[in-house]
Amino acid sequence: MNRRLTGIAATAVVLALSATACSSSKNSSNNSTSGSTSQGAAAGGAKDASKATTAADLGGMDALVAAAKKEGTLNAIALPKTWANYGAIMDAFTAKYGIKINDANPDGSSQDELNAIKQQKGTDRAPDVVDVGQAAATSGAASGLFAPYQVATWSQIADAQKDSQGLWYNDYGGYIAIGYDADKVKTPPTTLKSLDDPQYKSQVALNGDPTKANAALSGVLAAALANGGTLDNAQPGIDFFGKLKKDGVFVPVAATQATIQSGTTPITIDWDYLQASAATDLKAKGVNWKVVVPSDGLFGGFYNQAISASAPHPAAARLWEEFLYSADGQNLWLKGMARPAELPALQKAGTADAAALAALPAVTGTPQFATQDQMTAASKLAVSGWAKATG
Repeated sequence: MNRRLTGIAATAVVLALSATACSSSKNSSNNSTSGSTSQGAAAGGAKDASKATTAADLGGMDALVAAAKKEGTLNAIALPKTWANYGAIMDAFTAKYGIKINDANPDGSSQDELNAIKQQKGTDRAPDVVDVGQAAATSGAASGLFAPYQVATWSQIADAQKDSQGLWYNDYGGYIAIGYDADKVKTPPTTLKSLDDPQYKSQVALNGDPTKANAALSGVLAAALANGGTLDNAQPGIDFFGKLKKDGVFVPVAATQATIQSGTTPITIDWDYLQASAATDLKAKGVNWKVVVPSDGLFGGFYNQAISASAPHPAAARLWEEFLYSADGQNLWLKGMARPAELPALQKAGTADAAALAALPAVTGTPQFATQDQMTAASKLAVSGWAKATG
């Protein structure tokens, strides 16, 4: 999907509570917001939602709900209905609050989202909220595009998975995985290194070009980890795909459900939640799609939520975040095969959807997560060497 085409990267953040902390944006000027005062006012007009950093600033959740219902609309952007269960999530939000959701450019990229905030500022169609990769999250925060806000479950999001001021926060993520058509691939691959085998000739594909698509770049980083590289040195990953291409194993085609169904890409490397959710659609089309998270290249990442500082519907934007980070919202992501940021807290409280949790691809080993600097360096390396390595 185009939503993955985020330039130098989308999802390089920590997934686990033990991961090292990301640096937080310190731009206090992000507190300034614009938008309609009448739209931003809470029930009775006493408070301005565009300046609320918590629901308590508006008088509590009841007041936030009333203000959001008064606005009646939420402008989202770049949310494909089939991506991480967003179709069901948007339907559930509208059903619960009666607030209409406009989803602009559903197949857009993270950069498209930032561009829309800047270009449509001051209009009724401007985005209220965004769901972006880490590169866009950090650059958007540094540029003053986001408003600080902390949801009621703020303490359940690990410190390493959120900006300290609430300018962005991890929402859902997963791990790089290998998907394969079990009817066409007779020996199921279990590791990335195992793909370097003549039996997989003309079968292995990424979901795009790693010089443009973050998930593809993440696949290269995972391959680097599996072949003696590190998050600071993606070259072994590029070399690995170069060898696969030379041996006729790697297919330089952007993998999609259509290419899988046609048999062009019977083995793909992509995020596990996209692979797992695609399995249901592919099953209906006669494809027996299986997913394995390779232990030799265990690489993970998250997307992020943020509220536009110039949101035309600031109360609805904040209510949307409250919904997403409630147990209901987190479990809806989980049902989409994505691992929500608050999953450890849900598991501890016993509120995680047991069936959805059991359906997730198994993960063995210690995952690694790249910093933004590491993703940037890997991207530059891919830009300079990918075409040469893979022809």
